[in-house]
Amino acid sequence: MYKWTVRRLIRRNVRALARGDAGPLLAGYARDATLVFPGTSSWAGEYRGRSAIESFLVRFIDAGLAGDVLEILVNGPPWRTTVAVLFEDAASNSEGDQVYANRVMLFCRVVWGKVVYQEDFLDTQRVVAFDDYLDRLRSGQDT
Repeated sequence: MYKWTVRRLIRRNVRALARGDAGPLLAGYARDATLVFPGTSSWAGEYRGRSAIESFLVRFIDAGLAGDVLEILVNGPPWRTTVAVLFEDAASNSEGDQVYANRVMLFCRVVWGKVVYQEDFLDTQRVVAFDDYLDRLRSGQDT
């Protein structure tokens, strides 16, 4: 029952994020949680604490990204749960053409229902290319 509940909450919270509401997903992080995003893009780094993770999630929404959960693995007791989420995210331009797509494996350590640690694994070069696209868009070079 616990594993089913964890999977259900993740799917629900990711759907809310896709609708532009980071609140439900953010509530699932411990106050002192850490999110690690790899690479050299402007997204890369360690986001420590719920407010830093909130800024990451708001930026995700503001960049026009939306995602879908493909698979969720949950293992362990409530006081030391490991969660792995296979996730796809994408963004489209104003004409509806896809300008970014990636597959992400999210590795999470969960304690009593709160994510305390998350590390994302993905194609970081695609994120760099998305950064470049967003820079061109901001400068008016890519409309």
